[in-house]
Amino acid sequence: MSLNFPNPSRSYDAFHHCVNFWGYDNAREIAFAVNQSVISTLSPSVGADEPAVLAAFDRHREQILTLARNVYTSGTQNRYTIS
Repeated sequence: MSLNFPNPSRSYDAFHHCVNFWGYDNAREIAFAVNQSVISTLSPSVGADEPAVLAAFDRHREQILTLARNVYTSGTQNRYTIS
């Protein structure tokens, strides 16, 4: 498994209450969504608005990337949800 996260981009999805981000396994792009509830667990005082959730994601980025690496399995799946 050679999953890495060279792209720091992330986006807030208000409809699904999650933050989307992307990793790469060689040339394959893998999409991840981390539920807002996970971010709230990592940062209990986080607000519910987009800037607050994205700031909390950024503060806990390494922990979230570790969670992503733990749920990822090399194969045909290209989208994972961390909940």
